[in-house]
Amino acid sequence: MRTLKLLVVLVVAITTTAFTIKSDGTGYKVGDVATDFSLMNIDGKMVSLADFTDARGFIVIFTCNTCPYAVAYEDRIEALNKKYADKGYPVVAIMPNDTDIKPGDNMEAMKARAKAKGFTFPYLMDEGQEIYPQYGATKTPHVYILQKEKEGNVVKYIGAIDDNYKDAAQVNTKYVENAVDALLDGKSIEVDQTRAIGCSIKVKS
Repeated sequence: MRTLKLLVVLVVAITTTAFTIKSDGTGYKVGDVATDFSLMNIDGKMVSLADFTDARGFIVIFTCNTCPYAVAYEDRIEALNKKYADKGYPVVAIMPNDTDIKPGDNMEAMKARAKAKGFTFPYLMDEGQEIYPQYGATKTPHVYILQKEKEGNVVKYIGAIDDNYKDAAQVNTKYVENAVDALLDGKSIEVDQTRAIGCSIKVKS
């Protein structure tokens, strides 16, 4: 019995560590001001954060069609937008991969995927691969929660959506929801950075 308990504790510790160790990569850190962008949406229109005049902030998610991790999170990403868009924190999804390497992530594929899944959020293409390096995104999915403040869109959270990419029903900690809820309540975010778990962003060599 003691062995089983120790095993459970070890598994929990390993899982927690996998998500909560901070990355040493380049890009935005919590507290930095994120610059705006103008990227093509699946509807053919250019979209910027400035277009969301009523937003209080944003849930910016770098994601794609072809990564199994990103696919596993699609329904949860849609649920985030449905829960928080009307509260002032819409999801803005950005596809960062080079489509020569991943043709399944090209614009036509993005349109088809969005239609099939019924996405209600913008799904933008970082065609020149200029935006994801500014953020410091390395995975799909990789989340950046921004809050509108006097100085601009301030980064408040970076990392994973939650602590179980395999099974939504087995999630213990909803990092993004906890962070947005804290912002809505005017409270400090307890965990403001976690490690994104997903596929590496594909870059043309």
